[in-house]
Amino acid sequence: MTTARPPEFSAREFRDALGMFATGVTIVTARAADGSLVGMTASSFNSVSLAPPLVLWSLAHKASSLQAFAAGSHYAINVLAADQQALAERFATRGIDRFAGVEHRPGIAGAPVLAGAVAVFECFNRSQYVEGDHTIFVGEVEQCSHHAGASPLLYHGGMFYAEHPLGRAPAMAGATQK
Repeated sequence: MTTARPPEFSAREFRDALGMFATGVTIVTARAADGSLVGMTASSFNSVSLAPPLVLWSLAHKASSLQAFAAGSHYAINVLAADQQALAERFATRGIDRFAGVEHRPGIAGAPVLAGAVAVFECFNRSQYVEGDHTIFVGEVEQCSHHAGASPLLYHGGMFYAEHPLGRAPAMAGATQK
């Protein structure tokens, strides 16, 4: 066989099955060519290589920020803390100034680094691959930092989860557009 068989499931069934994989929650940020700030919530983050240090994430082709990320030389991946659900929701909302009132500083290449993130990966935009309805971005990490012992925000089955003293408990129900 030289090609994949057509799927025997719906797009909804596929999305629901993918939702069973728990992920961390990130906000990917950059400074556009015109100097404006762009950022979006993403759970499609993963490590690729330790040497050289590479990570990846993906962005839907319909995303309004695609061109800014594709054309830029750098971006920052901010891994959110358990208490940053509101920030995740804010950066997943369309039609607002996502950075208004959000504490951040410029990273080494100008991409915004968000205050309170449990980890930050400042990346050179090394390569991009168009696959299906997304572009996969591979970043070469130029600088990273983390807060040891901090609890990350998690996403599973359409819900956010935060560390809780008695174990993992839902922080709040509600699917968010990624």
